[in-house]
Amino acid sequence: MRADHTSKIVGTAWGLLVLNTLGSAGARTIVPLPRSLIQMVTMGALVAAFALALAVNPRLRIRAGAFLFLLTLLLVPSLISSASLESGVGALFRCARLALFVSTLWLLSRWWDGSATFVRHHIRMYFAVLGSVAAGLAISPGAAMPELYGGRLVGALWPLTPPQIGQYAAVITGLTVLLVLGRRTDRGSAAVVIVPSLALLALTHTRTATIGLLIGLTLAIGSLVLTSAAARRFFSWAVVCAAVAAVGFASALQAWFLRGQSKENFSNLTGRAKVWDALLAAPRTTSEHLFGVGLGDKSFDGLPIDNSWLAVYHEQGMTGVTLVAAFVVVLGGVALLRPPSLSRACAIFLISYCAIASYTEAGLGDASPYLLHLAVAASLLAAPAAAAPPSAPEVPPRHVPRWARRSEVA
Repeated sequence: MRADHTSKIVGTAWGLLVLNTLGSAGARTIVPLPRSLIQMVTMGALVAAFALALAVNPRLRIRAGAFLFLLTLLLVPSLISSASLESGVGALFRCARLALFVSTLWLLSRWWDGSATFVRHHIRMYFAVLGSVAAGLAISPGAAMPELYGGRLVGALWPLTPPQIGQYAAVITGLTVLLVLGRRTDRGSAAVVIVPSLALLALTHTRTATIGLLIGLTLAIGSLVLTSAAARRFFSWAVVCAAVAAVGFASALQAWFLRGQSKENFSNLTGRAKVWDALLAAPRTTSEHLFGVGLGDKSFDGLPIDNSWLAVYHEQGMTGVTLVAAFVVVLGGVALLRPPSLSRACAIFLISYCAIASYTEAGLGDASPYLLHLAVAASLLAAPAAAAPPSAPEVPPRHVPRWARRSEVA
């Protein structure tokens, strides 16, 4: 199979994984979409991604790594807790989905070679998702910015919430900026991605995504400062622009950041802290403490948990929390030990973004965009595949004169 054809299939499989993690719950769309139909599309995308990955990697060649190994181990507490059916039959279905998701990552790991290949797949697919959001905004601004969400941008064609849109916009913005600094793309192409993504991020009023973008880029660019003149220039200009914005637009930035909330509501993280306190205070058996109550919809008493660590503790117990912390720490440790490079900077950005977002968003313990972000980081930190030694050219047999052959026989 040709290399370019294989790359297209791998990119398509990755795009289907992204589609699978978009979710089925969100804002009302212009054309009402039944949740069962959305779930059918997302689950069909996962099955198709696995089938494509298996078709392009029939010999099951993989790149072993600590991230995928620990992620596979996470299936153990998930299955143990879900088998009791405390969270319903849907828990076993979610376990099967997670197993298929992880299996697809294993099959695609064959092409994890430390290059920016999966970064480009990631940017393309999420930019297409943001394109659907922009199209919905153009078709029906009222549906795209409903009062139900406080006038924040939502998905009007596909049910996406403001935090989802903000996450996608922040991640591809950060990765594209790093590609420009690494001279892996030109400024014109980068502007086509960065400018609309930042505009959509601003319309979502998503604080977590904004903070994650700023801190993640600071850490990533900081890792390049000693070896890249472009990174030093960008860092200097960013500091100057941040200072000017802080002085000249302080009131506007504060109003955007508070989103019209009271200081009390802001201090308890829009009600999240109350859910967290109730979850931690709830009585648990030893089994529930160790393995959780089974994979669910990341909610407690009907309210979203909105914290990856508490969601994992609730559904997969302390065993799950330990495994999730282990693969995040391993990825971070490997990134710090790598020499400065663009791949390392992109990995640092993705890892730091996921770590920051984990405080107010759930997803590290189940098939989600956050696991895809970390999978891209793992692909960037993988050692390049060893090149096959060049084979010695065949030497054509020399013509042996008839008289020589006779002498040998004689």
